[in-house]
Amino acid sequence: MERAVYKVLPHRKLQAGAACHAPDETRKVAVDSPAVEVMTDLRQVPAATIGPQATLAQANQAMIARGVRLLLVTAPGGEVLGLITARDTMGEKPIKMLQQNGGRHGDLLVKDLMVSRDQMDVIAYADVLRAEVGHVIATLKDFGRQHAMVVDRDPLTGDEAIRGIFSATQVGRQLGVSLQTFEVAHTFAEIEAALAA
Repeated sequence: MERAVYKVLPHRKLQAGAACHAPDETRKVAVDSPAVEVMTDLRQVPAATIGPQATLAQANQAMIARGVRLLLVTAPGGEVLGLITARDTMGEKPIKMLQQNGGRHGDLLVKDLMVSRDQMDVIAYADVLRAEVGHVIATLKDFGRQHAMVVDRDPLTGDEAIRGIFSATQVGRQLGVSLQTFEVAHTFAEIEAALAA
């Protein structure tokens, strides 16, 4: 209810020794926990995005600034054109492209190395709601990537939108397994070994 007059809230000076709150510790899960518990929900966390004309250096800087290893590549209107990961920008992909086409690393753009929309495997949000963390691990392993996109549909328009992201690193963190590598096969071997112990 809108009021005509609002009172000033009670206030005081900050006490000496006050610090900033740290984010809550990552919620621990098990392989049989609901899959949605390890999904980054883009309704709660803004997506990290970049345009297709950005340089690889700009993409890397954007990932560092956001503390992520994946950027959604979007058109000016917000349409998702693809995605690019740290593995795509710093792995073998740029080197191979330069060997094949020539040029300089600084000339490579996001659009040159991104995974295009038509190559992105996605998971329906409705399926995620019925799945467990173990299903996510199996799916990421099958995809052979560090990330998987989750989509849902607008019930009125039928338009599809990316609702969430699964990250092998995040899944490992929540399972209590340290993941230090981009290699998906090695990553899941680590998770499986840690869970078997």
